[in-house]
Amino acid sequence: MDTLWFNIVQWLHTLGLHVDGGTARAVGDAAATATARLDMPSLLALAAALGWASGFRLYAVVFLVGMMGVLGWMPLPPGLAMLQHPLVLMVSGFMVMVEFFADKVPWVDSAWDAIHAFIRVPAGAALAYGVFGADNATMAVVAGLLGGSLSATALATKMTTRAAVNTSPEPFSNWGLSFFEDGLVVAVVWLATQHPVAFGIALVVMVVVSLLLLVVLFKFLRAVVRRLSSLFSGSAKVA
Repeated sequence: MDTLWFNIVQWLHTLGLHVDGGTARAVGDAAATATARLDMPSLLALAAALGWASGFRLYAVVFLVGMMGVLGWMPLPPGLAMLQHPLVLMVSGFMVMVEFFADKVPWVDSAWDAIHAFIRVPAGAALAYGVFGADNATMAVVAGLLGGSLSATALATKMTTRAAVNTSPEPFSNWGLSFFEDGLVVAVVWLATQHPVAFGIALVVMVVVSLLLLVVLFKFLRAVVRRLSSLFSGSAKVA
């Protein structure tokens, strides 16, 4: 409860509303204690989850983690504190709605993913880096590399399976896969923040499944690579 009050106080500060110094100090001490409970396994699980889930739904990850911080469900590391800012929450919340509908339309989803191929991977790396921040530069770099690699793997799996599913004339398989990804992102963030060890096991399973899918659907993976290459070449020519 103290952590919840601290986050509400901080959030009110961003809106220009201030409380007395005694209250702010009291809840600040509580928040410092809560943040200290984030041990190394918890931080690593959070970094990996942010990277992996960003490959599927970047905006949902930003919005979910930011709201968890505001509501006091999870003490955010200082490097991720900006996710609680009202402007960040409003923009990410709006983009969650846009992506939710764009991801349900066959071929529009593939175009959306192609555009975001150049956004999700560096964003996943940046979010994972922010888990440790400047306080632990070595682990921050390790987390950034881990987050970027996991984001790229998740994105490649998503784009490849979507390319395969979109060959079907009916839209229901596309919708089902999209809703599955929505639920998967929520489950990944929840499991990483509540049960870090269980998440680590689940992550290994998900990575193995992803690699198997990429091998089985290799011809669709090549089609995705060609599409991204043509998109990148077209952008370079325009520039």
